Amino acid sequence: MLFPYGFYWDPTYLILIPGLIAAIWAQSRINRAYHEYSHIPAAGGWTGALMARKLLDDNGLYDVAVTRADGAGLSDHYDPRSRTLRLSQGVYDSNSIAALGIAAHEAGHAMQHAEQYVPIKIRNAIVPVASIGSYAAWPLLVLGLLLGYTNLAMWGVALFSFAVLFQLVTLPVEYNASGRAIAHLESGGYLTSYELPGAKKVLNAAALTYLAAALMAMLQLLRLLMLTGALGRRRD
Repeated sequence: MLFPYGFYWDPTYLILIPGLIAAIWAQSRINRAYHEYSHIPAAGGWTGALMARKLLDDNGLYDVAVTRADGAGLSDHYDPRSRTLRLSQGVYDSNSIAALGIAAHEAGHAMQHAEQYVPIKIRNAIVPVASIGSYAAWPLLVLGLLLGYTNLAMWGVALFSFAVLFQLVTLPVEYNASGRAIAHLESGGYLTSYELPGAKKVLNAAALTYLAAALMAMLQLLRLLMLTGALGRRRD
């Protein structure tokens, strides 16, 4: 027997619909929030790069570099391997409320790394196997389902579960970085009390994209478990 539901109609795809809706909704939220607050300059005049540098120095992270990120769009990230905070063009040189929020968020990741924040240690530890799992899981699953080898398909599910774990561990990492960002923006006077809600709106919207990704990963795992479970029952 091939796939448990045949080639043409697989009702388990319906499981993914809530995840797709959540992903579309979250992306629209971040797009709207960033578009709105990337056009509003902060009164303090700090650019994303200058503020990130100041936050890092204030926390003793003098060896963490702040550079422009390659590529267009929101490509901001902290690279723990090279200890480099890379900010996109729209954040690096901008003094907008959105830019300061995003730059402070990425600086928060550098602080997490320096403090050995437990969730980020776990996430970094599972990155290799999660990366392998996200690519290798599907060939194993397809082969297992095509050939009727339940054990092979379950190996694919096991590998994919590491990708799901990565998404779940990412949630506290991202929310903690945003919390650090808002606290530093407020205590350092980088944003006024009238500007802080805008930064919170941008960071909360960004966090929703990670929440949607985690939901989609869990739903996909549930779907794969149903497929392999159904295959096992049919073979019995």
